[in-house]
Amino acid sequence: MNRGSPGDAELLRAVADGDRRAFEELYRRYAPWLVLRLRGRCADPVLVDDVVQETFLDVWRGAARYRREGDVAGWLWRIGSRRLVDALRGDGARGRLRQALARLRHRDEASAEEQVLARVQHGDLAGSLAGLSPELRAVLQATVIDGLTTREAAVLLGIPPGTVKTRAMRARKQLREGLT
Repeated sequence: MNRGSPGDAELLRAVADGDRRAFEELYRRYAPWLVLRLRGRCADPVLVDDVVQETFLDVWRGAARYRREGDVAGWLWRIGSRRLVDALRGDGARGRLRQALARLRHRDEASAEEQVLARVQHGDLAGSLAGLSPELRAVLQATVIDGLTTREAAVLLGIPPGTVKTRAMRARKQLREGLT
C-alpha cells in the first residue's frame, strides 16, 4: 500500500458514505484476489465473474454493516463465498458443481489454499495436513478456512451434509493423532 493511501477500513467507511472513488479503490485492491480465490472453488469463469460483481454490489449496498474490528479481506471472502454457494444452489447447480469439481480434481496445479497449507510453518501441522486425504482436506478447507456451514460445504462439495460432518470429524481426529 502506498504511503498516504487510505486503509481498508477507512475505504469501507467512505464507501458507506457513498464515496464512489473509495469503492473503486476497494474494488481495484480486492477484485483480482477474490476472482483467484473463487476460481479455486469454481471452474466456471463466467459464474465466478458474476459472483465477484454481486459481492461488490453487496459491499456497495451494505458497507455500513461492516464491523470495524474485523478484517476487510475476510469480510469480502465471506460475502463472496456465500454468494458462490447461493449461485451454485440455483437451477442446474448440482451439474455445474460436479463439472467444476471434476475439473479441479484433474488439474495439476494446486489451489492457492493448498499452496498456503503446504507452507504452514507450525511444527508438524503442515505434515499432518498433507497426510490427510484430498476429501478430508477439502472438507476442512470449506468449513474451517472458508468458514462455510456444513450445509454450504455440502452444496459446494456435492456431498450430503452428514458426509461433511463425518469427514470433518475424521480429519480432526487424524490431525490430533498426527500432532500428538
